[in-house]
Amino acid sequence: MRHLTPLASALALTLAAGTALADTLHYNQVNLRAEASREIPADLMQVTLFSEQQDKDPAKLAATITETLNKAVKIARSVNGVEIALGSRSSYPVYDHKNNTRSIQAWRERAEIRLESQDFASLSELTGKLLKDLQMGSMSFAISEASRKKNEEELLDEAIAAFKQRASKVTKSLGGSDYKLVQLNLGGTGYPPPMPMHRGKMAMMAMDSAEVAPDIEAGKQTVSVSADGTIQVQ
Repeated sequence: MRHLTPLASALALTLAAGTALADTLHYNQVNLRAEASREIPADLMQVTLFSEQQDKDPAKLAATITETLNKAVKIARSVNGVEIALGSRSSYPVYDHKNNTRSIQAWRERAEIRLESQDFASLSELTGKLLKDLQMGSMSFAISEASRKKNEEELLDEAIAAFKQRASKVTKSLGGSDYKLVQLNLGGTGYPPPMPMHRGKMAMMAMDSAEVAPDIEAGKQTVSVSADGTIQVQ
């Protein structure tokens, strides 16, 4: 070291100290994970209906589809607590393949309307009415944002408590007297996909009278919160 310049000596000492600190920081470190979860009822019903028609005149076809959707939106707006959104809309030519020709025989168009509500009975009844002019695309159930946040906040304390309990157990098993928390990451498990209604129930619903609404069983979904972290055993 005596042969180095003052600047080089200081740099060497800094690097040595940094290396020693890094070794100390990672000494006796253990990575842990704890999780808290619960099943909660799906409280959000989501329905997708669509209109699909065909016509030789694309402008007339588009106007007909728009009129059908506007009628459905007007009916849906009369029901309290139902969120309405227009879904995808597409059109494509229908070719005449006879005599090895590819001339356009007609145009086919499909457009969707999406409905969402926590009032299953009202949305079910509304869906039955709209099936006079529309077709069933899908029906699914999910957890509302408010319900998810409420349960995740409650599970947060449980996940942290589970992490602390596991950290204490590991510390004791390793012969340590205590531990220091080096790092802790908290997070949820994300949004589970909506639960689709059984195909048989969907078919029954589509065939039912517009004034008759089927019984709805939304089921339950799991909400989880995880605690991932690192402790240093003392």
